[in-house]
Amino acid sequence: MERTLIIIKPDAVQRGLTGEILRRFEARGLRIIGMKFIQVSRELAEKHYEVHKERPFFASLVNYIISSPVVVIALEGTNAIAAARKTIGSTKPQEAEAGTIRGDLALEIGRNLVHGSDSVENGQIEVANFFSAAELVSWPRATDPWIFE
Repeated sequence: MERTLIIIKPDAVQRGLTGEILRRFEARGLRIIGMKFIQVSRELAEKHYEVHKERPFFASLVNYIISSPVVVIALEGTNAIAAARKTIGSTKPQEAEAGTIRGDLALEIGRNLVHGSDSVENGQIEVANFFSAAELVSWPRATDPWIFE
């Protein structure tokens, strides 16, 4: 089972879209193994976006993610990374397909509502950055045999 980190970003929280976004991942069949409502610290934001440190938009990314509370979610499932990213849609909302989170609910790249890990390795790193092992609960759902082969 793969794990991915989802961040419901400040714009989505402020717009009251947390439940709708969470519903889409659950409807897809991904299992929640950790979730919390947090105010991201500058230190954690800089660690999370470290890959972009040399890019001109780094400071604005950090300032944005710390501007308001977020919901961080650890999801687990077969091909969780690809499934979550397909559910989220293209980074640029105007290129995102209808039916995706960004395609249905976002207009601009700087307010694209949600982050999802982009690889299995980054999923592991990102989940560990936001959750301790004690905060993750890998559990069997009664519906799992109807979702996973």
